[in-house]
Amino acid sequence: VQLQASGGGLVQPGGSLRLSCSVSGFLLNRPAVGWFRQAPGKEREGVSCLSTWNDITHYSDSVKGRFTISRDTAKNTFYLQMDNLRSDDTGVYYCAADLGHSSSYALCTTSPSDWGKGTLVTVSS
Repeated sequence: VQLQASGGGLVQPGGSLRLSCSVSGFLLNRPAVGWFRQAPGKEREGVSCLSTWNDITHYSDSVKGRFTISRDTAKNTFYLQMDNLRSDDTGVYYCAADLGHSSSYALCTTSPSDWGKGTLVTVSS
């Protein structure tokens, strides 16, 4: 199982970014996958997760209404569209999966078994 995140960068407040996570070793039609972030001086948090077998999503309260998780099964890639970014969205974002979890909520509130390397998102003017 491998996950590769990309798409981070520097963006101004109010701007948008799309993160991508390309996966191999499994298909995006059964397990839960998601995005986590670690802001400076804070604990890692589950930002958004997706149950790939039934498309149920989970979002943390801090990003609800601004972030959208999605997937492209043909490309075996899932995404995090981040809109209306704020300075407190700054952090290292990690994509993750757990083949033993099918629930988006369960994945976002536990520690997944498989992680990609992080990609840095900086929201600053």
